[in-house]
Amino acid sequence: MLREAYALKDCSSLPLAGKTAVITGAGQNIGRAIALAFAGAGARVVVNGLRDRAKLDDICAEITAGGGEAMGVLADVSTPEGIVHLVETTLTRLGSVDIAVSNVGRRHHQGLLDITLEDWDSILRSNLTAAFLIARAALPHMIRQKWGRIIHISGRDGFFVKENRAHNVTAKAGLHALAKAISLEFGPFGVTANTVAPGLINTTRDLNHYPDYKKMVRERVAAMPAQRIGTPQDVAEACLYIASPQASFITGQLLHVNGGEYMY
Repeated sequence: MLREAYALKDCSSLPLAGKTAVITGAGQNIGRAIALAFAGAGARVVVNGLRDRAKLDDICAEITAGGGEAMGVLADVSTPEGIVHLVETTLTRLGSVDIAVSNVGRRHHQGLLDITLEDWDSILRSNLTAAFLIARAALPHMIRQKWGRIIHISGRDGFFVKENRAHNVTAKAGLHALAKAISLEFGPFGVTANTVAPGLINTTRDLNHYPDYKKMVRERVAAMPAQRIGTPQDVAEACLYIASPQASFITGQLLHVNGGEYMY
């Protein structure tokens, strides 16, 4: 953990000391890794999930055991009511919202003509609208304190298009467009907004939806310069840098964390 790597007795010297970070979709995988990394860097962490309280409690217990501060908030962040609950709970308990990481995402494999309007609305609400809602709720507080970090977790679908995922492709691309719009409008207030797009990451997933997963991993790893599958920690470290004070001149940018599999 970064707290140990810094080997500092004075936690106020950690890069995110005194900051409060809200991370949506933090119950497992990439969101969980981001929460742990931010806590290790000194941030107070708010972990959000939709249903599984036990997972949030486990993450909070791990952070607390390591000397950090964390709380879990169940909320449906695809709805205005859920976002209000998440942000107001954070402000009441911790006093600020300095960093907002939008990590909620759902992926359905459907051909375009099989996507119903309900399917389309559902995926865009969870994968894109949620990011808009939390930014809209957090930005007034960031403006007042003249400091803030907005981070969107996108994915390769938004930039290297995958078949049978039109709704997810649209949402993932839209996340970066939204980050650029936020960056332009709120940069004068000390707020940065950036996008992180993970590539092939070793996460827990339902392999029933990926029948050739092991073969796919072997083929893709063999073709990439890094010669390994990525980890949630790889993505978390990228987010940690973007969230830090040292990244104040980086905004409106897209960072691919993919081992060089795809390059611009």
